[in-house]
Amino acid sequence: ATSRLLVNYQEPYRSQILDYLFKPNFGASLHILKVEIGGDAQSTDGTEPSHMHYENDENYFRGYEWWLMKEAKKRNPEIKLIGLPWAFPGWIGRGENWPYDYPDITAYYIVSWILGAKQYHNLDIDYIGIWNERAFSSKYIKLLRYTMDKHGLEQVRIIASDRLWEPISFVMMIDSELHGVVDVIGAHYPGTKTVPNAVLTGKKLWSSEDYSTFNNDVGAGCWARILNQNYVNGNMTSTIAWNLVASYYEELPFGRCALMTAQEPWSGHYKVESPIWITAHTTQFTQPGWSYLQVDGHLEGGGSFVALTDGLGNLTIIIETMSHNHSKCIRPPLPNFSVTPQRATFFLGGSFYMVETLQVWHSRLDFESGNSSLFQQLHPVNVWRGRVSLDLNVDEVYTLTTLKTGRKCVFPEPPPPQPFPSNYKDDFNIRNPPFSEAPNFADQTGVFEYFVNASDPGDHVFTLRQVVVQRPITWVSDADQTISVIGNFKWVNMTVTCDIYIEKPRDGGVFIAGRVDNGGIYVRRTKGVFFWVFADGTYRVTGDLAGQKILMKGLAGVRDNAWHTLTLNIQGDSASGLLNGYPLWENVTVSSPGNGWAALGTRSFELAQFDNFHVE
Repeated sequence: ATSRLLVNYQEPYRSQILDYLFKPNFGASLHILKVEIGGDAQSTDGTEPSHMHYENDENYFRGYEWWLMKEAKKRNPEIKLIGLPWAFPGWIGRGENWPYDYPDITAYYIVSWILGAKQYHNLDIDYIGIWNERAFSSKYIKLLRYTMDKHGLEQVRIIASDRLWEPISFVMMIDSELHGVVDVIGAHYPGTKTVPNAVLTGKKLWSSEDYSTFNNDVGAGCWARILNQNYVNGNMTSTIAWNLVASYYEELPFGRCALMTAQEPWSGHYKVESPIWITAHTTQFTQPGWSYLQVDGHLEGGGSFVALTDGLGNLTIIIETMSHNHSKCIRPPLPNFSVTPQRATFFLGGSFYMVETLQVWHSRLDFESGNSSLFQQLHPVNVWRGRVSLDLNVDEVYTLTTLKTGRKCVFPEPPPPQPFPSNYKDDFNIRNPPFSEAPNFADQTGVFEYFVNASDPGDHVFTLRQVVVQRPITWVSDADQTISVIGNFKWVNMTVTCDIYIEKPRDGGVFIAGRVDNGGIYVRRTKGVFFWVFADGTYRVTGDLAGQKILMKGLAGVRDNAWHTLTLNIQGDSASGLLNGYPLWENVTVSSPGNGWAALGTRSFELAQFDNFHVE
């Protein structure tokens, strides 16, 4: 759920961000885009909608991943696409929190997504994963291969298991059928190391999720180091950064752990961070299908180099000399090592002996002054009798290449940063919305979608509706309630107003809230000021999403299948609530949290509608 806020950037800024990420020989020039196959459940920074909320439901226009893949392909038709589920809709488990009891159903669900990508968006998915950082089932992986082949998807390759090197590598060594259907072994945060069994399989080894580090210059140092050393130390020929672009509220988990930052669609502000230009050192001078030369890439004075060729005479050498303290990734811990200034000489033999000059691109991360020099083209170097020498300082990246196509492209400065509007309204009145979700709402449990109420007499034809009606097969501990947050995390005093419509009789219920202090993987422990009304006619005010800290309760007279207006007013350490414009409760003391987002949601996984949302 990390691209959530990207979709509602205005042009030209949205296209500029996408160009920096995907346009060849422009910025990051990415080779791979890996997306979540939405499962209606929390996957780190929010929920992404499934293409099948219910068993008899299929819709290939939900969420923003289809759009993102199309924008990437538009810029680079050669980009490789990967789909991976973090969670699954509840119906797949038939009531169990497990996707492998009915592997034929899970395989049908995943294959539907691949077919839908092609049918509705003309997107060819290149690789498919199993279950992000969770258990794999050999039976399911084999059935997935069989089901894909049956539907003419032989070209889609399987990555397993997006967790650790083991046990997948060991199981592949003893199960020849599994060995035959897994094309890539993908490990997460491998710390540049692999294991003997993985190498013995003879399969491609990938770091299929890595980085996840705050995108300042230390993050850039981490990224430079692992992009090289995942191959040098671990024989990995692909490294995938989580995450693409920080387009989610920064106070959610792992804020700004992305290649660049675009978390202010309301202002148009974004920032091309240094990891973008570190990426370019590799991506602008290699392509999928190039081969790593099997050289020992450790430099004597510390640091590393890799060399790649297209097999047609082109050569690219990427060198990094990142010091320990300037290249720590978020995980795993980094053992001590030292890097010193050094002179490195490279010997080009065989068909490369004829190379006369190499283009030079250079970055220096400057941690003293903060004036880093990023992705600058220097004078070409002459190769003399197959030899080329370079003086390397610490915390540098060099690319030496026969390719002359590198470019550092820059758009004019985007608008300056602005906080989220302090007076914000959404009446959800949009007939053909470009996306299924209302802008800026960040669902943290459940899925909130635009809805058309055909039977409504007129006031509430276009609404926002929570549509997940059973607990998904979760990846983390989603809340038992549904919730979507919006606004500025620093807000203290606020008035939240919203029309609400409970659809579930007897025990249905909805809330509006302010000073909401948590989300993402921590959504269960969310606190704030929550104003609930229930179908049985009662109301509650609680200090938490779980509803355990009750501050006030009583009768409200609200019923299901009728519209009501809730207003929550929080000033200092006091809160009050109105129902349909009349005071219902007041002078409730609220001590903590002291600030947070606005939010709305439901008591359980139940249908409910919201309209005319307003926060001030």
